Amino acid sequence: MDKGRFLVETHLRTGRPIGELAAAHGVHRSWLYKRLARYRREGEAGLELRSRSPKSTPTKYSADIEDAVVRLRKELVDLGMDAGAATIQFHLAKEIDSVPSVPTIWRMLKARGFVTPQPHKRPRSSWVRFEADVPNECWQADVTHVVVANDMVFEVLNMIDDHSRLCVASRAFVSTRSPDVVRSLHGAASQWGYPQSFLTDNGAIFTASKVKGLGAMEAELLSLGITSKHGKPYHPQTQGKIERFHQTLKKFLDQQDPATSKKQLQRQLDFFVEYYNGTRPHRALNRRTPLEAFSAREKAGPTGPKIDANGYRIRHDKVDISGCVTVRHRGKLHHIGLGRPYSGWRVIMLINGLDIRILGLDGSPLRHLTLDATKDYQPQA
Repeated sequence: MDKGRFLVETHLRTGRPIGELAAAHGVHRSWLYKRLARYRREGEAGLELRSRSPKSTPTKYSADIEDAVVRLRKELVDLGMDAGAATIQFHLAKEIDSVPSVPTIWRMLKARGFVTPQPHKRPRSSWVRFEADVPNECWQADVTHVVVANDMVFEVLNMIDDHSRLCVASRAFVSTRSPDVVRSLHGAASQWGYPQSFLTDNGAIFTASKVKGLGAMEAELLSLGITSKHGKPYHPQTQGKIERFHQTLKKFLDQQDPATSKKQLQRQLDFFVEYYNGTRPHRALNRRTPLEAFSAREKAGPTGPKIDANGYRIRHDKVDISGCVTVRHRGKLHHIGLGRPYSGWRVIMLINGLDIRILGLDGSPLRHLTLDATKDYQPQA
């Protein structure tokens, strides 16, 4: 029922004051006076409901600008890149002076049927975030699988700078090995410099903490003075930036012709890295490109001690309350005494058979011994 029509007719029929009717029915009396004035001016037609939308929109953007927004949307989608309203605004600013706001571009896309509103997700304010303060303070690295033509699968090793999100390396391999990671690190460092720390998951190509071996990557990082960091098992959120980078890369590759060889896939990766670093605006960087963010500040570098770990298996341990660390040899645990003053210290153990070196995190030597496999406890010298 049209409440305005009903109240106006009640006023005319009964003579009850407009103010009394408005108070009784919870409406404003000025609204009723307007309806009554329209009735007296136009008759019965004045009581019909009318649209409240404006007859003209002086601030509405022209159809040419809407067409430019749609064109950019299609180009970015076809390229496999981010095509949100903020990214379109960034690119549109290079073409015209009066750029629509992000909400306006979003409404244009919605009106043309390019986007569908989604329910609100978890608020960003609830996320626990961390970000390196300067470039090269921390690099993140991880391997992802890419399916190409004829269902062939290649592994892609990606490395990005935590502060600027700059992709410092993206290399395709049939099967990634530790020496491949080492070579990729040196190749990236030749262009961007060595990082202060290196964050990865617990994959065997990054750490030998769970498997027997020499740990080529960790040994190389120690020799360069780069701090090696690893996320908790089954917690990829620690390496969230590189995990998100994988999604962006795969979205691009899905829009390309499937590669028929590793060389062709590498050419696609090289094109993507160049576009991602220098052209694509990044939301987390206030719509700057990763290259702009990387170039804006002074760079960090390795600050740790340079430890020659060639030929040794590397283990990180903590000295227990009695001043000992433990090592397993042929299935049997052996306790190595360091002294109670070192209780709680984090140490690095370099193990090569029975030859064991124990160092502090600053590289200072704490003990060097040849393990006596016949004794459970190795007393201090």
